[in-house]
Amino acid sequence: MNLKLKHYNPSFFRVVLIYFMSSQTLFAQDNIQPVSRELSKFDFFYAGEGKIHNMYIVKDGKISWSYTNPNSKGEISDAVLLKNGNILFAHQYGVSILTPSKQIIWNYPAPEGTEIHTAVPAGKNLVLFVMNGDPARVVVMNYATNKVIKQFNIPVGDPKKIHGHFRHARLTDKGTLLVAHMDMSKVNEYDSDGNIRLSLDVPRPWSAEPLKNGNILVCSASSVMEINRKGETVWEIDTKTIKGYDVNSPQVAQRLSNGNILFNNWFNQWSAGSVNLKNPPVQALEVTQDKKVVWALSSWEGTENLGPSTIIQLLKNTGELEKMRFGNLK
Repeated sequence: MNLKLKHYNPSFFRVVLIYFMSSQTLFAQDNIQPVSRELSKFDFFYAGEGKIHNMYIVKDGKISWSYTNPNSKGEISDAVLLKNGNILFAHQYGVSILTPSKQIIWNYPAPEGTEIHTAVPAGKNLVLFVMNGDPARVVVMNYATNKVIKQFNIPVGDPKKIHGHFRHARLTDKGTLLVAHMDMSKVNEYDSDGNIRLSLDVPRPWSAEPLKNGNILVCSASSVMEINRKGETVWEIDTKTIKGYDVNSPQVAQRLSNGNILFNNWFNQWSAGSVNLKNPPVQALEVTQDKKVVWALSSWEGTENLGPSTIIQLLKNTGELEKMRFGNLK
């Protein structure tokens, strides 16, 4: 598979770099000007919630590694490519570590009546995950010894409706944990003793990412927003206002080094069925601070079908999450 930058074949990645004319009204559909198709805009690791477990590494505009498990159960809601090439991923019914040779070397099955949708590295041989359930818990486990070294309960809206509790949590450089309480419409920050250090009202947050400036980047309902620690919105884009794109389910956002925001747009295979290949939804968008779309990913066909999108981890950022610690746990 050899993807060229200037000679684009529709059977390959349909990644479109789009600019808007700054003198026109933002997001007016007639103003969309496709000026380039830059297939190698990013090198990235990719995974998403779908009926089958699929994960990919894309380099120089082509798939360099892929993993598919047609016999899988549950959905991949979170995944992290580690510096050693292993992948830590949460898949609803458990959390696992996969090697580049596609071998599962560790698996923790979610106990009956629980689900696990998010997991991050938390130190040497340590994995932190949030468990949907009654009660819901934050758990830190040593996967080398398979022992729990820390756990505490956290609140939920309805203990019995476990599927909707959580999808995303991330450690901060302060040693705390940001949790998107989807069913409580809150973003909470916890210390390693389980104390709530911050609680912000956010409508149905899917994800919460700590930013270097201390603010929090949230995907919530149909918007992507940056909020400060007072709960004030300092930047927001309503994804339904982005004309020319079918964006209705933003899931995880990140700030790029140039200040732009890159976020995923999920396609629900369970309720929507198959993708309309004549008008497929985008899987990810990059937007500027003044809300101009500068890059869009839509790759749904043949061997280049990346499937539904939840996680895009830029390869240049591999290893960053492994620096995070939860309190004094190492």
